[in-house]
Amino acid sequence: MPSTNSIQLSEISIDSSVSGGSPQLAAYLGVPTGEGPWPAVVMVHEAFGVTDIMKRQIQRMAASGFLVIMPDLFSAGGARKCLTATFRAMVSGEGRAYIDIDLARQFLLGRPDCTGRVGILGFCMGGGFALMMAGRGFDASSANYGRLPKDMDSILAGACPIVGSYGGRDDSLKGAAARLETTLVSHGVIHDVKEYHTAGHSFLNDSESGPVLLRPILRRVLGAGPDPVAAADAWHRIDAFFGEHLGAPGDATGSNLSH
Repeated sequence: MPSTNSIQLSEISIDSSVSGGSPQLAAYLGVPTGEGPWPAVVMVHEAFGVTDIMKRQIQRMAASGFLVIMPDLFSAGGARKCLTATFRAMVSGEGRAYIDIDLARQFLLGRPDCTGRVGILGFCMGGGFALMMAGRGFDASSANYGRLPKDMDSILAGACPIVGSYGGRDDSLKGAAARLETTLVSHGVIHDVKEYHTAGHSFLNDSESGPVLLRPILRRVLGAGPDPVAAADAWHRIDAFFGEHLGAPGDATGSNLSH
């Protein structure tokens, strides 16, 4: 895999006249090195927004051969103004955030260097969106310590293939991996769900996230913080799962892939 340092991020703005979406949707784009076209991923950020940690996650996935965009779901006013409404949208299944995520998907599909196969990957809050949108036009979904839908049966019936990663030390999501696994099995959804007993919330991040004064509470309540061993295994599973269900660079048809 090329070094993440070789991936340059572009800050872009997606214009849209779609009612209910952000008028000027800010986003970050990571393009792999070499020749495409590439399978693509809409990456949805955690509750703290598009931080430097999240930008490095874009670079990491682009270095693995995926065209990646991260829309800023707080474009319409920043985290203080948008966080509560975005969480409410995640739970309800409708709202500005869903429109913005789909705008990012359409943006990728409109690029000539996209194969036409698009996955969604989310962390924390974004992991919740990755589950909620697994049946909304995406070809694969990666939910990382994401909140489970209230009505999993209706949301996940007919979902695209899902790879899920959870931390056993995350008290906010006790038993989430097992419940998700049971639901996906019952609906025949292709999946790979794993709980890492040594890990807590945000274990895929390479450093602690959130306001400095809040971090001790996050560590105590959520077991939050990096777990390099668990993260390496989770990324290996995600890369392999997306490689299987989104296809390889240069596969512009995806004709041999199915849900």
